Amino acid sequence: MDNTQLNAEVRTETGKGPARRLRSIGRLPAIFYGPGINPIMVSLDCSQIEKVLKGRSAENIIFDLKIDPDKNNEPKKAMIKEMQRDPVTREFLHLDLYEIAMGKEIETDIPIQFIKTPIGVSRGGILEHLQRSVKVSYLPKDLVAKIDIDVSSLDIGQSLHIKDISFPPGLKSLEDGSNIIAKVVSPSKVTEEVVAEEEKPESEETKVEEES
Repeated sequence: MDNTQLNAEVRTETGKGPARRLRSIGRLPAIFYGPGINPIMVSLDCSQIEKVLKGRSAENIIFDLKIDPDKNNEPKKAMIKEMQRDPVTREFLHLDLYEIAMGKEIETDIPIQFIKTPIGVSRGGILEHLQRSVKVSYLPKDLVAKIDIDVSSLDIGQSLHIKDISFPPGLKSLEDGSNIIAKVVSPSKVTEEVVAEEEKPESEETKVEEES
């Protein structure tokens, strides 16, 4: 588990106006909360957030949150609970930070990364990704950025299930073991599925829209 420090400053003003003013000077409105503590309104450095989250899954980073660091406050362990972004510009608008206990299990979705080339792909098949992440529980010390899964043994017509994954130490799956996360299919099968989708009869709703 990597320790990523995040500095925060307490803020007293709330509402859309103060939030806009904060963002205009490069600060991001946020709230820090958790079991047994009163919510604390804070602001973060936008450039620091962008740097920390670049190329990483926001939900799977544990921060050492230092509130008013100039006061030598002890850092708090926190994760991002919710992140609001502008739907057009993708700029950060607000963050919810949640305090975690190092001795208590947490649940999140961990990204999946398939490694190596399936034998079926070498024979002309196509690897289909049916899941991009898997829901697991773990202690904070066991957090990983992603789960690498070797799919080299998959041949055409074969599938990989949740139960087939060798999870990193400390991670426990919360999903049905029979769920398929990847399979290798023949090109003809993919073509048949595409044709079947295109030849699907139009719904009555679609016909009405076209006629109106």
